[in-house]
Amino acid sequence: MSQRVPVDLAKSYRLLNHGPTVMVSSAAGGRINVMSAAWSMPLDFAPPKVAVVIDKSTFTRELVEASGEFVLNVPTRALARMTLDVGGASGREVDKFAAFGVGHVPGSVVKAPLIEGCVAWLECRLIPEPQIQQAYDLFLGEVVAAWADPGAFEDGHWKPEQGGQRSIHYVAGGHFFETGEAFEIEGVR
Repeated sequence: MSQRVPVDLAKSYRLLNHGPTVMVSSAAGGRINVMSAAWSMPLDFAPPKVAVVIDKSTFTRELVEASGEFVLNVPTRALARMTLDVGGASGREVDKFAAFGVGHVPGSVVKAPLIEGCVAWLECRLIPEPQIQQAYDLFLGEVVAAWADPGAFEDGHWKPEQGGQRSIHYVAGGHFFETGEAFEIEGVR
């Protein structure tokens, strides 16, 4: 497993506020699954909340609705191929963990797994909003535990060099870009 340290929940929104692609992992009824999502974001600070789009046709959605839990995993360039692979296959038809070599460990608070090799993990409990789930495929979650690779994120901030590991952003058609070079405005923390 990638090295990980806890992130203060009050700062957990910083793991997503730059718009990375995520892998959404889920578990219910003895089954686990993972899918990719380009549309996720932080929503609130206290308690911390997130939003993610999970299409009606996905096995992940079935497991999230059954369990009321999910994890947002923030992958790196090293996981770009896997991110595409798990986003392009159905967990109803294939065990994505076996087929694509997806390493994982159990969540600390939720049953959904944490995906190895990522730079951040947000364990979430579903905030049921059936109307927006049905109408817009939008799922809200309260962040109940957050983790980051200490080489990439420390003291509530992404490190400028990020330990050589940067989050990725899906554009379309198999194209990604990595988070760019960091810079700071003096006097702001």
